[in-house]
Amino acid sequence: MSTAIAYTELGGPEVLTVIDIDLPEPGPGEVAVRVEAAGVNPLDLKLRAGKRPSPPITEPRRVGFDGAGVVTAVGPDAEGYRVGDDVVIFGASGVYATDIIAQTRQLQRRPPQVTAAQGAALGIPIGTAYQTVRSLDVGPADTVLVHGGSGSVGQGVIQFAVRAGARVLATTSDRRAERVRALGAEPLPYGPGVVDRVHELAPRDADGNGGITVAIDLVGTDEALEQSIALLPDKSRIATLVRGADAAGLGIRAFSGGSPEPLTAQQQTWRAEAIPVALALIADGTFSVELGPELPLAEAAEAHRLVEAGADGKVVLIP
Repeated sequence: MSTAIAYTELGGPEVLTVIDIDLPEPGPGEVAVRVEAAGVNPLDLKLRAGKRPSPPITEPRRVGFDGAGVVTAVGPDAEGYRVGDDVVIFGASGVYATDIIAQTRQLQRRPPQVTAAQGAALGIPIGTAYQTVRSLDVGPADTVLVHGGSGSVGQGVIQFAVRAGARVLATTSDRRAERVRALGAEPLPYGPGVVDRVHELAPRDADGNGGITVAIDLVGTDEALEQSIALLPDKSRIATLVRGADAAGLGIRAFSGGSPEPLTAQQQTWRAEAIPVALALIADGTFSVELGPELPLAEAAEAHRLVEAGADGKVVLIP
């Protein structure tokens, strides 16, 4: 018998409960994984609270998309995996659990240099960050403004943009400024002075050259969106990952974040591609994942409270 976290009604963290589950044998193209760490994402909280649309709840709804663990059984045609393999799980369902069944396309081998907690921190945030940088075609000629550089997605965006050769400015709190700086960005305090400060650091000349060439919103405030639009004439290179429902009306781009427009096939491919890319970079010491509190699986409700409170680093559940 295995256990998992589920809820039967929308609401606060208190709706999360521990349930017993029967784990079936893996079918064609599937493997069974003993979960060693499950990443807690803001999307998990939004779905639980009903802040993101989801179908009616007709049975206990499992939680979690990202994790890491060890393969315990392999189904027919599950090529490339065998019992005992260390894997990262991404885009799966119900990963807040001791054991899950996943499709091989939702797995990636985990190098020995990468811990289970690091692997569990990758799926949604790092896939989103990598896809965003690729979608906006960030390169050496760019100066990128990131609104909200210290969160998991922001840290990924900074690192991928810097690796692409771009200069990066990132808004952050004073308390988190050194973390942002360590990743290669120039930290900017939040607030109304951002536009003036950016003009000082990245001025635009009389011919319109220079200045910010890409802006990425990870905080979703009116202020952040207004600052981006004020600083960057080319709205096709402004993207929000939070206010997707408002993007079309503002004339800017959105990648998920409540957007009614689904990701394209290419964008989905980039999100999957991000996982092996990040694993290789972590393994050779050139990519950093900030880990936060680790809690037992049964304390999933407290993990959600920590994320809601803005805990530093990726909150991880340990079954």
